[in-house]
Amino acid sequence: MNVREVSGGREYVVRLDHGADWREELESLAEEDDITAAWFVGMGAVQDAELWYYDQDDFEYKSAQFDEPLEVASCVGNISLLDGEPFAHTHVTLSRRSGQALAGHLDRATVFAGELYVRELDTDLERAHDDATDLDLWL
Repeated sequence: MNVREVSGGREYVVRLDHGADWREELESLAEEDDITAAWFVGMGAVQDAELWYYDQDDFEYKSAQFDEPLEVASCVGNISLLDGEPFAHTHVTLSRRSGQALAGHLDRATVFAGELYVRELDTDLERAHDDATDLDLWL
């Protein structure tokens, strides 16, 4: 287990730009404000989305694309450094018009409207390759 005690630093409320990419907006905030570790939660709506599911047998992400308006019922994730660049590890639960839920790792989505709370952490979180999972996990 990799455990460290952290405290919160700067806190942000963020309204994402209409038409922007949801995850790229978070990574831009991190780059502009020199955030190397943070936790975030959010909600809103997107015009389309690409979700990834990690296949634990094949050790690769499988993509599912949705070209339709979706509610962001819940968005949670963290910001860390991957290869020295900000990386927003983002998971979402999306809702279709019917109420059917879709969930997974958010690779990309076009923002219709989005609101987030971001709290910086007083540590650096860096990702590196983990042999057991073939994922980039915190050091």
